[in-house]
Amino acid sequence: MKKSLTLIGLLLFFAFGLMILGGCAEKQAVVKDEPAQEQKVAPTQAPAAPVADDEAARRAKEQADREAALRAQAARDAAAKKNAAALADLNIQNVYFDFDKSSIRPDAREILKANADIFTKNSAAKIVVEGHCDERGTAEYNMALGERRAQEVKQYLVNLGIDAGRIETVSYGEERPADQGHTEDAWAQNRRAQFVLK
Repeated sequence: MKKSLTLIGLLLFFAFGLMILGGCAEKQAVVKDEPAQEQKVAPTQAPAAPVADDEAARRAKEQADREAALRAQAARDAAAKKNAAALADLNIQNVYFDFDKSSIRPDAREILKANADIFTKNSAAKIVVEGHCDERGTAEYNMALGERRAQEVKQYLVNLGIDAGRIETVSYGEERPADQGHTEDAWAQNRRAQFVLK
């Protein structure tokens, strides 16, 4: 009887051990299989969506940038046209300079006095004085010369009673010639101070 009880106990112990081991083995197998499937699926699906989204976003940004640039150019063109019409109506004249000089010539003084009268009557307008040069000289030198010319004109207008806070200066050097020619007459037209109203 002891043998049979021992045998039954051993069988129960063995059966109980198999159930425990069998249950644990299933749980481990399930745990191992799920992450493996997720890992296999994740690399093939995840990158495809962000790459497509990034490409679409990049194209949309490029299109928006192009449209913004076109709108900005249209606005600049409209402002330039409006300014040209305003200058023509007001009869504001450019002043010209001698070669490699920034000093105001006697003929330019009379023009600046007439321009100052117009600026005084239109006191709400801001004035931009653009300094220009002919093509001779280096680009750096001409930018500096254009700035000196614009500053001289500004100071002359301030001396005539125009508020300095209304006047801005900018130099374009040789970048925006009035005459594309390569003669002394063309160069004389390019050595100028030009006015823009804002």
